[in-house]
Amino acid sequence: MIEEILEFNRRFVERGDYEPFATSKYPDKKIAIVTCMDTRLVELLPAALGFRNGDVKVIKNAGATITNPFDSTMRSLLIAVYELGVNEIMVIGHTGCGVQGMDAAEMLHVMKERGVSEEHITLMEHCGINLKEWLHGFEDTDAAIRETVDLIARHPLMPPLGVNVQGFVMDSYTGALRRLEEA
Repeated sequence: MIEEILEFNRRFVERGDYEPFATSKYPDKKIAIVTCMDTRLVELLPAALGFRNGDVKVIKNAGATITNPFDSTMRSLLIAVYELGVNEIMVIGHTGCGVQGMDAAEMLHVMKERGVSEEHITLMEHCGINLKEWLHGFEDTDAAIRETVDLIARHPLMPPLGVNVQGFVMDSYTGALRRLEEA
């Protein structure tokens, strides 16, 4: 599959198909979106919200959640605010998320079945990583998104004024967006 992708890319560049996508690194709408890596949202989310290339910064991860205040998603948001002019952040979860109900013990079992040694798992735990906590999903999408909004808004490096942070849940089929009220 990778070779097919590379061949497509070569033709894309040769034909100049990239030209309609030219833009700067600064988001035109000054918004960053934290959302899930779910395949259903790849085209649905920008289409449902009216975003085009160059409008927003989109940061994707599993579940649209931040579980550690010093993870790469939070770092990306701080860069977006301080270096790229973002002044609004939307955290957008979605219905039917694969992270909802994810079982860390089951994932560890599958890792072992796929060849990850017990020694490597033990090493991670000796390095201070609680794998069952780190790999655990969430039970309630609304609550998980609210927690992430709160973590972003109260982060010690986020400016106390001037950044609007809100949470939403998108219907994975229709693209309908529902605002989450603060808890």
